[in-house]
Amino acid sequence: MNKFIITIFFLQFSICAIAQSQSAQKPNTPGFYTNPIFSGDYPDPSILRDGDNYYMVHSSFEYYPGLLIWHSKDLINWKPVTHALHKHIGNVWAPDLVKYKNKFYIYFPANGTNYVVWADSINGKWSDPVDLKISNIDPGHITDEQGKRYLFFSNGGFVPLSDDGLSIIGEQKPSYKGWPIPRNWSIECFCLEGPKLIKRGEYYYITAAEGGTAGPVTGHMVVSARSKSLLGPWENSPYNPIIRTKDNTEKWASKGHGTIIDDVKGNWWMIFHAYEKDFYNKGRQTLLLPIEWTKDGWYKVKKDVNDSGPIKKPNLATSTSNFTLNDNFAGNKLKPQWSFFEELDTNRFKLANNSLTIKAKGNGVGNSSPLLCIPEDHSYTVDVEMLIEGKATGGLVLFYNSGASSGMLANKDDVLANLRGWQFAAEKDIVKNHVFLRLKNINNTVDMYYSKDGVNWNKIENSFEVSAMHHNVFSGFLSLRIGLCAIGEGKVTFKNFNYKAIK
Repeated sequence: MNKFIITIFFLQFSICAIAQSQSAQKPNTPGFYTNPIFSGDYPDPSILRDGDNYYMVHSSFEYYPGLLIWHSKDLINWKPVTHALHKHIGNVWAPDLVKYKNKFYIYFPANGTNYVVWADSINGKWSDPVDLKISNIDPGHITDEQGKRYLFFSNGGFVPLSDDGLSIIGEQKPSYKGWPIPRNWSIECFCLEGPKLIKRGEYYYITAAEGGTAGPVTGHMVVSARSKSLLGPWENSPYNPIIRTKDNTEKWASKGHGTIIDDVKGNWWMIFHAYEKDFYNKGRQTLLLPIEWTKDGWYKVKKDVNDSGPIKKPNLATSTSNFTLNDNFAGNKLKPQWSFFEELDTNRFKLANNSLTIKAKGNGVGNSSPLLCIPEDHSYTVDVEMLIEGKATGGLVLFYNSGASSGMLANKDDVLANLRGWQFAAEKDIVKNHVFLRLKNINNTVDMYYSKDGVNWNKIENSFEVSAMHHNVFSGFLSLRIGLCAIGEGKVTFKNFNYKAIK
């Protein structure tokens, strides 16, 4: 009898192991996807469906040009369209992308107020930002049955908009107060924010975030409520929280800032952001989950769907994306992956002859306004060729903010290591105004290399570790980005920027 029981046990164990193995293979199986749909720092996603086209925009903070718009046909593969913000107005937080009467609008907070940019075409030209002269954050646009326009804000209140959407025409009114979070849950704060609204049937539905956007992994969450009037009263969903990280063993932490959308086939989805366990420095990444409506008019995540496992793809037209971080600097415009930190001075840089030349400024990495892009992978190599003019110092760094960065630099003579601001010569008298630099990041441990010819690489003595360079340590809601620096006096010319994932 005991042998029989043992045999049955091992048979059941084998069946489970096979099932888990098949599940693990599904991400590579046609018809399935795995999260995230945007790998890297793509927080506060706002999505718009226009016919069978889907567009998305994210918070752009102090990276300029800002508000990069993306396009997809299948909700999985995305291509950049254009930046909607070129004028520096401060720290740009959670935007809302909407279409109203054949015009496109993006509402967003920055510098203690809220702005809107608009365009006749999603491809632009987008307007300069218009100051709505109202504080608060996270605007969410909605129209009522009469076509009147309103903006909700993070405190649950709303204001009326003019017909053209470019001004506030009335006082703010209170409306939604949020879903009460149990006191014994570990959260950062109550922090009602990110209201996104739709009208479906006789109800308005509000989807909002609570619990704080970072802090404990269990804090951030998505909640929902419905009302027959924008003034309320609001009835909270019996399925709240719709999405929440339950413990620190999950792959995705601090899941929140959700928006729901129907696809062209009538299926419903939620986009939201989350931090990845052990890789908080990648910032908040964009995830996608299928949702379903109940018979009594509530929505919830589909049964047996795991946000970290394989998920059946939307049954939509296939999109492809040729987006890459690699750049030979051809043409005369920066490619869409690039943004400068805290400024956009078009007189400072020039593209010509497959090269990017940047005028040097500042006396260190932090105040040099580096040119940045978002790494997509846990492990990768990145290298670039540099020519140094005058008293400039060029660099290839991993940059969080002006006070937190590390990397490799070079002046006309020496290769320099920069470890959290501690900078020194690693190799002397080898540059001769021309050098190749490389960073190799393997799961947050970064080695540094230089080359005289771009073929033969030499590792320097120094390495650094970057797992703690994220919001819970440094604040700011930012991420660790790859940066090109031009510091001091003179110019630095960059060529052949190469990024390669290490799987």
